[in-house]
Amino acid sequence: MIDLSLIWIVIIAIGVLIYVVLDGFDLGIGILFPFIKGKEERDVMMNTVAPVWDGNETWMVLGGASLYAAFPLVYSTVLSALYMPIMLMVIALIFRGVAFEFRFKANKSRHWWDKAFIGGSILASFFQGMILGAYIQGIKTVNGIYAGGGLDWLSPFTVFVGIGVVALYAALGCGWLIFKTDQALQNRMYQLMPKMIIALFIIFGCVSIYTPMAHPEIAARWFSQPQLMYFSPVPILVLLFTFLALRACRQRKELSPFIYTLALVFLAYTGFIISLWPYVIPPSVTIWQAAAPQSSQLFALIGALILIPVILIYTGLSYWVFRDKVRIGDDGYH
Repeated sequence: MIDLSLIWIVIIAIGVLIYVVLDGFDLGIGILFPFIKGKEERDVMMNTVAPVWDGNETWMVLGGASLYAAFPLVYSTVLSALYMPIMLMVIALIFRGVAFEFRFKANKSRHWWDKAFIGGSILASFFQGMILGAYIQGIKTVNGIYAGGGLDWLSPFTVFVGIGVVALYAALGCGWLIFKTDQALQNRMYQLMPKMIIALFIIFGCVSIYTPMAHPEIAARWFSQPQLMYFSPVPILVLLFTFLALRACRQRKELSPFIYTLALVFLAYTGFIISLWPYVIPPSVTIWQAAAPQSSQLFALIGALILIPVILIYTGLSYWVFRDKVRIGDDGYH
């Protein structure tokens, strides 16, 4: 019999990865706004993602809807445990989205919309990191019901992971702007990107050291077979792609810094999956224990197999149509 739970977890995992990549550099542009003071250059930064930014959010919606359809126990438990950071993240995304549209229409109040865009981008990224950190450190359940406190998600570890996600998105934003812009703005990104990559490398290292020390169950999975065999190349590849990204910046290559940063994202994501597998509510509930009935999963899967190709096609088409560089003086999407 086909394991529908496994198919669904692959769909959700790929959807979340696509969201992190696409909305990552999108949020990263807002995080980088304080480093760029010129109005025209800020316009260029926003215009690099203006045609696609709202479409990037589709993958977050897809992930949440898939979780609700295929793993309702996870949906109810995780939302109960992380209700506050999720709500704060959504509020930050709303502020950011409104600022994105209103900034181009405003004159005297433009600086306030700039601040809203910066704040929304940083806080949305930070709370996404806190949600990730809280998920890694585990969610206390009793008989499938959340049994922890209202602030269990708040800890030094989750704050540190939140800062790490902000640094990750900033690095993705730098890589995207190097690829999509030129002249002074591109030069500024070449200066910023090595700093972001080094900060990201340090944070990766700290999280990788702290996680097994603070969570013996994760350490047991990391250093036992077959996880050790799968996990052992990851640190070496992180070092390799960090070096390649820094070298690409020195050589002033345009696409390579972004590609190598994407590789670091993929490695971090695979490390996360290896650390938690097969638990979908760590540290106790597996994907099969949390799964919806097979009939429900099959019904939802038919819809997903129709919907996901449509999303992929229009996302790819959007990026293809707006594939050229954005420069000062261009009309822009708005």
